[in-house]
Amino acid sequence: MSHTSDAVSAPVHAPSHLVDRARDGWAAWRQRRLHAVTAPQGNLALVETRWLGDDASGNETDATAGQPQSVTVTRLQRLNLDTGEPEHGIRFWDAASAAITHFDTVTAWDFDPAWVISARFTPVSADRTIPFEHIRDNGGTRDLVVPGDITFTLGGIDYTFSAFDDDGTLLLVFGDASNGLPGDAGSYAAGRFLFVERERTEFGEPGDVVLDFNRAFVPPCGFSIHYNCPMPPPNNRFAFPVHAGEKAVRFRGGHTLH
Repeated sequence: MSHTSDAVSAPVHAPSHLVDRARDGWAAWRQRRLHAVTAPQGNLALVETRWLGDDASGNETDATAGQPQSVTVTRLQRLNLDTGEPEHGIRFWDAASAAITHFDTVTAWDFDPAWVISARFTPVSADRTIPFEHIRDNGGTRDLVVPGDITFTLGGIDYTFSAFDDDGTLLLVFGDASNGLPGDAGSYAAGRFLFVERERTEFGEPGDVVLDFNRAFVPPCGFSIHYNCPMPPPNNRFAFPVHAGEKAVRFRGGHTLH
């Protein structure tokens, strides 16, 4: 049974062969996701992000001194919100974290072919950016390069969404009316992510894309408070619930993120 409401009953569906491919691959995608988030450097393993300030000295070996053998340390970098200068940090990953130990599953809606939607990617100027508010920046925004517009029609309404370049892949950050609803009706409160599938074109060229919302996923900040995820910009928000894709992370034994 389709979960799509009457208000959104007329999307431009993807061709049947793409819908069939999406359906056939959905169960394997779910298994890959559950495996990835519990990996030694998966989303559930991140237990600390430490920004080093002006003193970026030291190395990963020094940082792991005294840590359990299950802990791995990596480096990361971002731009300071006020100065635009690079900031250096380190991350601590624990393959035996409490979040992994108590992890149950990531809940999700059943596959719904109505949410496999055809869209169009149109590249824009290479220097165009959009300010994305990030969940741990206290209302501050970070400008992310948006290489093009994604346009599609849903329920008779034309949409133009912005996806940014995530190491050569288009990543869509979107929100909908299911965000934050309690229980099985809701999805992760801050919005969800979706990788945009391209059809027979190179990155940066115009062409057809597929938005398979059945593969919408909970962003890393839904698994650990030590991530700083971008939140959906205003033009990437649906006024209705998208009953497709992942809902929320579920733990056993009363564990919560902290």
